[in-house]
Amino acid sequence: MKLFVTRKIPFWEEVSKPLLDAGYEITVYPNNRRIERGELVAELEKGYEGLLCLLTEKIDEELLLHAGNLKIVANYAVGFDNIDVPACQRKNIMVTNTPSDKVNESVAEHAWALMLALTRRIVEAHEFMRNAAYEGWEPEIFVGQDMVDKTLGIVGMGRIGSMVAKRAEGWGMKVVSAGKEGSLEDLLKQSDYVSLHVPLTAETKHLINAKNLPLFKKTAFLINTARGPVVDEVEVVEALRAGIIAGYGTDVYENEPHPNPEMLGLPNVVMTPHIASATVAARRDMGEIAVRNLVEGLVGRVPPNLVR
Repeated sequence: MKLFVTRKIPFWEEVSKPLLDAGYEITVYPNNRRIERGELVAELEKGYEGLLCLLTEKIDEELLLHAGNLKIVANYAVGFDNIDVPACQRKNIMVTNTPSDKVNESVAEHAWALMLALTRRIVEAHEFMRNAAYEGWEPEIFVGQDMVDKTLGIVGMGRIGSMVAKRAEGWGMKVVSAGKEGSLEDLLKQSDYVSLHVPLTAETKHLINAKNLPLFKKTAFLINTARGPVVDEVEVVEALRAGIIAGYGTDVYENEPHPNPEMLGLPNVVMTPHIASATVAARRDMGEIAVRNLVEGLVGRVPPNLVR
């Protein structure tokens, strides 16, 4: 059987061993860049049974027309909104993802990194130093906030949200969540930090929007390590400019890979390039899980991380 990998993933030589031992014919896209749509179509027309892809590849019904032999799509990501799962299911193509405690821990830590960067104005201070503007200690430069005794609102108290909440204990913070404990509106009104940890669905698109942004405290920070379209970026920019919220820290973007250009010049925005899961342990674990899914799926067994 033949397998196509859309990009060489970290630790590939190490994690791909089970596939090599099983005798699969593996083709890895040779270029160190995102594969173009036309290139992926041309590869799939070669009759691969397995596909290991990244979240940058859109696997939709039109693409599947060129993949007549495909049995499994193994997404190298926890999320799978880049894949039309119902279209795959209609063609009896299995879809898998890579949930992992190591990935969850990494994302939770990154949410905290964004919170800390905003709270203590780390990025602003870093640029200040790089520009050789520091001339000696001053009592009023880059005055930030304290985190102790503040309220952290978790929107999406799943695996990652719970890990973010657990870390708040060490900071002496109060944690609230939307759902059984109360509504999203209540959470926004009382939180000093709002951290988003929900999947992207029709219900969660633009969950944070023009209607509920005015409910935030003017001193509150919004953190997004979920998916970009969970927030309406245009409205968040307007809220930042108007002083409706104090800051925005994000690892994901509504039109990824392009952030809203209006955010680029705002000092109270901290942006990272979708790297929340980018740790050695998490990347290795993701690769091992993706390969395990392929091995099981290609022999006709139910993969451990089948998306249903």
